[in-house]
Amino acid sequence: MAEPPDTDRGSVNLRLPSKGMSIADVQAWFVREVLPLEPILMQYLQHNWRNKSELGDLRQEVYVRVCEAAQKEVPEKTKAFVLTTARNLLINRTKRERVVPIESAADVDALGIVMDEPGADRVVIAREELRRLTLALDRLPPRCKEAVVLGRIEGLSRRQIAQRMGIAEDTVRQHLIHGMRLLTDLLHGDSPDVGSFS
Repeated sequence: MAEPPDTDRGSVNLRLPSKGMSIADVQAWFVREVLPLEPILMQYLQHNWRNKSELGDLRQEVYVRVCEAAQKEVPEKTKAFVLTTARNLLINRTKRERVVPIESAADVDALGIVMDEPGADRVVIAREELRRLTLALDRLPPRCKEAVVLGRIEGLSRRQIAQRMGIAEDTVRQHLIHGMRLLTDLLHGDSPDVGSFS
């Protein structure tokens, strides 16, 4: 179990807290209330921080913040206070990591890095997949094709498709099932009897 943050872990300057508590009282509170929460704190930090090598430093920073707050007033609910302090610390660290200095943003062009453009090979593959999908869609029976396009490409609900096509929702469901099965077969090399699903 860790020791309270004192001289051996980077000195925490304890002033006399309000409400008549002495420094010894705050240290006793820390040992009695905070240190037993270390397994919970470490589990929280491990679960919420990707760089595991920083966990010890994060724990110490939480301890420092808790001690500094306790100098003014000892919290009533220690566990909630410790975990809230940890959460706020992680939020602050995450915000700091996401901030990009304006100088580095200005130099991106100088680095010659293409940001969001896929490579030529990915463009060719995507175009080929789109061509294959278009050909497969064209082979579907007209009502299945319409249901699949409305549902899977335009993102309409079954109810909206039924209203647009003027058919029952159950019929839409059947068209979607048959259409998706046909597309799967067509795209993966099986040649189904397309007429049997009209």
